[in-house]
Amino acid sequence: MILRTILITVIVLTCLLFSSFRVAGLPKADKVIVIKSRRILMLLHNGDILRVYRIALGKNPEGKKVMAGDKRTPEGRYTLFKNPNSRFHLSLRISYPNESDIEYSRRVGVPPGGDIMIHGLREELADFGKFHRYYDWTEGCIAVTNEEIEEIYQMVEDGTPIEIKP
Repeated sequence: MILRTILITVIVLTCLLFSSFRVAGLPKADKVIVIKSRRILMLLHNGDILRVYRIALGKNPEGKKVMAGDKRTPEGRYTLFKNPNSRFHLSLRISYPNESDIEYSRRVGVPPGGDIMIHGLREELADFGKFHRYYDWTEGCIAVTNEEIEEIYQMVEDGTPIEIKP
């Protein structure tokens, strides 16, 4: 009886302790890191890696995004926001361009571009699933499978920081 009471107490306390980190059974990420050269996206909480996803990037993935239409995925620190009106399965808008990006584009006299997101696949391409990652195909976005963007969408709140590294 005492052992059962202790076990129930431990379970209840554990649930209470972690309930603020969970929605629909998934932990909440407080940071997202993308490493372009490794083609990975990581969700973190308090520095611990929660999930790692393989990704596809822009058609011209090497280097920092310089201007609209260069098909590069940006590099730097940004913020994520849920996009309920996505052309893709789901998407999270990346706050590109930031002040540094805008200043650089003014200096070199080109438009910085925008509309950069983490997204799933369009419905007509959903059957490609994980095979989409064998080719960098986006216009500068970060692409994952539809199942993965559903999970990421649940784990990331508006305002979550993202760091995109070379």
